[in-house]
Amino acid sequence: MGRATAAAAPDRRPDPRDDRLDGAAWMATLAGMAGSLVAIGLARFAYTPLVPSLIQAHWFSAGDAVTLGAANFAGYLAGALLGRPMAGLLPSRTLLRLLMLAASVAFIACAYPISTGWFFAWRFLSGLAGGAIMVLVATSILPHIPASRRGFASGMIFLGIGLGIAASGTAVPALMRLGLHETWLGLGGLSLLLTALSWFGWPPSAPPQGIATPPVEHAPRHEGGVLRVLYAEYALNALGLVPVMLLLVDYVARGLHHGADVGAMYWVLYGVASVAGPVAAGTLADRIGYAAAYRIALLLQAVAVVTLATSGHPLAVGVATIVVGALTPGVVPLVLGRIHELLPHSHTEQRAAWSRATTAFALFQALGGYGYSYLFAHSGESYSTVFLCGAAALAVALGIDSLANSRHRRRAGTG
Repeated sequence: MGRATAAAAPDRRPDPRDDRLDGAAWMATLAGMAGSLVAIGLARFAYTPLVPSLIQAHWFSAGDAVTLGAANFAGYLAGALLGRPMAGLLPSRTLLRLLMLAASVAFIACAYPISTGWFFAWRFLSGLAGGAIMVLVATSILPHIPASRRGFASGMIFLGIGLGIAASGTAVPALMRLGLHETWLGLGGLSLLLTALSWFGWPPSAPPQGIATPPVEHAPRHEGGVLRVLYAEYALNALGLVPVMLLLVDYVARGLHHGADVGAMYWVLYGVASVAGPVAAGTLADRIGYAAAYRIALLLQAVAVVTLATSGHPLAVGVATIVVGALTPGVVPLVLGRIHELLPHSHTEQRAAWSRATTAFALFQALGGYGYSYLFAHSGESYSTVFLCGAAALAVALGIDSLANSRHRRRAGTG
């Protein structure tokens, strides 16, 4: 009897292959990447290099072009708020398909500048689709992924954001050679193709047996404070990133007197780094944990933005650009994973917490965009002042993260 038990014991050891992503998991992950690419990467970041052409082609005035850019941010905030309610009306798979279709159709509609109101409505819709997808995409897919591979999978999902940033500096200028009308149609066609390719990759709404865990309606009381701090950190993270997204190209071109072509090269560098950021951040988190990985990300961002504020050396600016570019989408899987660490047994509460975090980020991103624009204009166009404000926000986020998590560890130890 003892020998039989001993002989059987090795068969009960976990098989390392159990942590591999099967075909369905890969399809779901790639569908998520396509969703973030279309509704966030392209819908938001592809607009930036089109602004000069919109003005030069007399589609819109300079003021209207800026307002239309803000329409996507407003829609993103609405989508972050409405994502969960919409998920209560439709299965996640169906809703994600419809949101990708909406973003794709918005590109095509923007090829026809019928009026400012028309354009605003479609840019708002594309932002709404992006905000809702950000809330839903990972929380719909990760329950179908083995726990030890969720960092990698979330990095792959949000890789789409990085691809969109990279495309905004490379593919969009290439499309512009065909014309502004053709560029919008090309973006719409690419989005429809990605929507079709991902159509059957989305997982069913119910997590598979053996991976899902019983839902809990509310976060455990001892985790609630840490979650609220995390929301605040993510909001401050937005304030830290916005100055670079807003001013990097202009800083290099006019602030450092290198010209628009060199400024565009730095934006391409920012985009290339953003492609690697999510997967690298997620893989690091799989090894050292999301709390530690996010703390490192906050530190690196703060140092990089301070560097932009204090040094105009091309190499220093290039390294800072790479760091911020990688972590602009890279912090997304880290914050999402941190939420999963704090709420490991509640898919329902994970989605609710991620919705709150995304809303906080979206709100402060929009406020930061307008606030920094005002500060820049009223500080004599001081790039350093704006960058230092962003660095300060990141430093505060790092400080409160360290403080909150040390208290959390002490409480856990005494509990």
